[in-house]
Order: sequence, then C-alpha cells, then structure tokens
Amino acid sequence: MKYIHITKENIDKEHICCAMSGKQALAKKEWLKKRFDEGLVFYRSEERGKCFIEYIPAENAWVPIEAGGWLYINCLWVSGSMKGHGYSSELLSECIRDAKEQGKKGICILCAEGRKREFLADPKFLKYKGFKVADISDCGINLMYLPLAENADQPRFKDCARHPKVSETGFVLYYTDQCPFTYYWVPKVLEAAKEHGISFQAFHITDKEAAQNVPAPVTTYALFRDGEFLTQGIQSDKKFLALAGIK
Repeated sequence: MKYIHITKENIDKEHICCAMSGKQALAKKEWLKKRFDEGLVFYRSEERGKCFIEYIPAENAWVPIEAGGWLYINCLWVSGSMKGHGYSSELLSECIRDAKEQGKKGICILCAEGRKREFLADPKFLKYKGFKVADISDCGINLMYLPLAENADQPRFKDCARHPKVSETGFVLYYTDQCPFTYYWVPKVLEAAKEHGISFQAFHITDKEAAQNVPAPVTTYALFRDGEFLTQGIQSDKKFLALAGIK
C-alpha cells in the first residue's frame, strides 16, 4: 500500500479518512492545520478508506499525560475492507521509524483494558507489537508504551486522568474537534437532552492546555453521569437517549 503524507500544503485538497463530509471535515481539518507546526504527522492510505495514523510529540498531545520526549499516537485506524492486509503494521512501522529518527524515547497510545473499545486502539495488536501497559485509569483505559531508548522514564497519566471524576450532577461532556464525529453529534445530543429535560452540560475544549487537564484519559469525547466517567464512545442522539433510559 502507498500512503499520502497530509501536510498544511495539501490538506485542503486531500480527503482525511476519518472525516465525514461537509462542515465535519472542515472542523477536523482546521484542528489539524493548527497542530502541524506542533509536530503532528498524518499519513493515510492512497486508496480511499479508513486507513490512517495520526501522531504528535507527547508534549503537544491533547491528553492529560506526562510523557516528555515521547511520541503520542492520536489515532491508528484501519477498518472495513482495509483490515487484514497488514496496513496497521505498516503505519505503525513508519511511526517507529520517525520516532527513532527524532531520537524519541518511544511511542505511547491509549487503549481499553483487556478489550477493544470504540475510538481506542486494540490492546491485543499493541501487545503483539511489543507495547506494554504504562498506566491504568480507574475507568479501565490504559496508557500503553513502546520504549525505544534504554532506561527511559515511562509515560504516565496525570492524576486527573488516572482518577476521572467531576463534581457536577447529571450528564457532563468534555469534547474536542479532534474527531469530526463530535461536530456532528454533540449538537444533536444537546438538543435531545433539552427536549427531554435531561440535565446535560457540554464543555468544548479548544486549546491544548485545557485538554491536558481534562478529568478523563480521553479528551475527544468524555461523558460523565452524576460525577462518574461513563464512556469515551461518541453518542448519537438515539444512543444517548437509550443511555439516559428514554425509550
């Protein structure tokens, strides 16, 4: 498979695999444009489909981790007809090559403890590739790492990510434009909550500093209910209403 390196120079004319069409794609592209100068790298398959990797120096990652000198993978996604051809391995190999060339300590990424969860990496694949668990959040989300330098201090969660909790009652959502699906679904969920009288607060994270202090390991979408972390899975309005017990 051949891959296209998405940059500031070509992003306006290139498709980005995870994006929906229209304004959703534009929101994601604008988010990416602001990250390229911070070291973000984005490769996608030449063939159309969900097959891409997106990574950035961990100091600039929009997650509450302490991982100076590491690369952080925002997303490694291969799905549909693209699966089963070794493309995940190819994309990861390019990230490893780049990390070594930059003299990084290693690579880190989020996954769920023990099983694959939506919008998170597959822990079985990562273990097969030599990744180990660096830290575990109370909500069952792990920070995994692949060391590339001897005796490197392993990355870890900030306390706010290791022990996710909020003080507000009702539903509370933290989200960013890093995933285009939030642009589409969050307004629909807010409207559904309003129509049914459901307490719902949404906090749109728009800068790195705020993202690095979100009270959850995942910042693209972190949904709480009565103070407890509920899910990182982006909810449609119908899924949310079912979650809230509305038929």
